[in-house]
Amino acid sequence: MFNFQLRIKYILKSGSKQYNFAIKITADMSNSQSSLRYLKLGLTSILAVILFGTVGYTVVEGWNLFDSFYMTIITISTTGFRELRPLTLPGRILTIFLIITGVLAIAYTGGRAVQLILETHFFRRRKMNKRIDELNGHYIICGFGRMGKVICEDLAHNKIPFVVIENNPKKIEELIQLGYLFIEGDATHDNMLLKAGVKRAKGLVAVISTDAQNVFTVLSAKGINPEIFVVARAIEEETESKLRRAGADRVVKPIELGGSRMVHLLLKPGVIDFIDGVARSREVEISLEEVSIPHNSKLVNKKLKDSPLRKDWNIIIVAIIKHDGRLIYNPNADMIIEENDKLIAIGPTDSLAKLTESCKA
Repeated sequence: MFNFQLRIKYILKSGSKQYNFAIKITADMSNSQSSLRYLKLGLTSILAVILFGTVGYTVVEGWNLFDSFYMTIITISTTGFRELRPLTLPGRILTIFLIITGVLAIAYTGGRAVQLILETHFFRRRKMNKRIDELNGHYIICGFGRMGKVICEDLAHNKIPFVVIENNPKKIEELIQLGYLFIEGDATHDNMLLKAGVKRAKGLVAVISTDAQNVFTVLSAKGINPEIFVVARAIEEETESKLRRAGADRVVKPIELGGSRMVHLLLKPGVIDFIDGVARSREVEISLEEVSIPHNSKLVNKKLKDSPLRKDWNIIIVAIIKHDGRLIYNPNADMIIEENDKLIAIGPTDSLAKLTESCKA
């Protein structure tokens, strides 16, 4: 349980004299609901003091409601303005009472407001760090620009765990609103990658705004975890070779990729629409999946025709990437599935989910 103490100091000036009021608050990070109730209580007390003062001046001094309200406000806020009119003795007693109760109510409410803000921030950050520490086999997205946002949307849609590393305050606010896990900082720094769980992560995407930052990020990630699969974006043509030397497993060049896609859309729009539908799993009920075969899978050493892939799950194996790196396209029914093979499969989304679940080590 995490606690902190906050000291609120309130200064009251009256003529040449100055009075200091201080309230010390002890806050519990796990009890922000209680702080919200206290804040509501403080606001209610301020309204009660204003109402009491307004009615009091109206009754005691015989003023109209607006003058009474104005006098109450300048009294409890201790602004130091002169009275509207000379006060009678009962009016002075009422003013003293309003100063004391008003200052205490405002100081109390201000302290509770600051407490609630701090609790909300620290509690959210602490809870998020705990969730990140529990992740394993997740993905790290470095940069939440236009491309990073699209990547996160697809991962979130497919319910794949991921963490974003970003240092732009505006984008941090957007991440909070979307409810994504994130680390606020520079992805090129090792400590930020470690906080994001790079040692436990399955993959990393480097889509920061500059090529230099992407190169440093890839270099740092591979230095900490050589086994992590890294995909990086290259804006300039000559950056691709640098990213590969830094350790990137795949390099994406958006301009080249976009141009190629536009040509395919011109020449083969139907094919592209089908591939997009399969890849995104949004407009069609089939999907494309890559599944690794662990040593304890029930599919190990079985022929494709003897496995439940086609007959039970209606899954088509488009290709098999063998453990030695060979790619076998459209394997025949007698092909034997071996340990560490990767199956490129297409089929109903729910069936592919069953296949993925059955192949978990």
